[in-house]
Amino acid sequence: MSMIGKAIRMERFVKRDTGRTIIVPMDHGVGVGPIPGLTNLPDAINKVALGGANAVLVHMGMVKHGHRKYGNDVGLIIHLSASTALGPNSNHKVLVTAVEEAIKVGADAISIHVNVGAEDEPEMLAGFGRVAQKCDEWGMPLLAMVYPRGPKITNEYGKDVVAHAARLGAELGADIVKTNYTGDIDSFKEVVKGCPIPVIIAGGPHMESELDLLEMIAGSLEAGGKGVAIGRNVFQSDDPTRTIKRINAIVHGGFTVEEAFKID
Repeated sequence: MSMIGKAIRMERFVKRDTGRTIIVPMDHGVGVGPIPGLTNLPDAINKVALGGANAVLVHMGMVKHGHRKYGNDVGLIIHLSASTALGPNSNHKVLVTAVEEAIKVGADAISIHVNVGAEDEPEMLAGFGRVAQKCDEWGMPLLAMVYPRGPKITNEYGKDVVAHAARLGAELGADIVKTNYTGDIDSFKEVVKGCPIPVIIAGGPHMESELDLLEMIAGSLEAGGKGVAIGRNVFQSDDPTRTIKRINAIVHGGFTVEEAFKID
């Protein structure tokens, strides 16, 4: 029965007719504190839900503070991994929530974060394996955020290291993997080709141009990507609802970048 549980929950945040998803991570308060755009979590969630986001991603403690009791429905993904910018090594993510606890608050999926190449990679991989097993047991979809980050990594966006990160997500049992966009369609095609589960892209640092953001998203989709998990470039935009509407038009509507950018 666990597989049907995964399938039912996946359909709550992966659109059936496109097989794609728009996720807005809002877990940044743990890492860097109450940054602009997230000081009022219910308002931030409402803005992206109005635009057509499929899910938001938060830490366990913020579920009760972010639950709106109004507005459009939106999927809930609980993030299990944490580190802070104030700690000795922000690349070392530790598990701070159990799968069972996320289930109790109505999560539609679980997410974890692993930095491949980090000095504490072994501990993160061990945690990944344990979480994947629990997600299989309970029928919970698992989103793995896997990034190439560490002493041996000279370019976090290089095709080979990103392809390795994506493949690792599948190898250890994730249902969806989020990783970096490699910068162009041809190289990202290689990432997708080497990964048997859906690959979605991160938004990266805050971009000055929304047009650049939309072009990156369109390129990832053309290469075979299945959507986005973008935080700061959405909730810190001038109009998060409009930004999500534009992303939605590309991801789910088949709009060109130029068509989507005209949406108000």
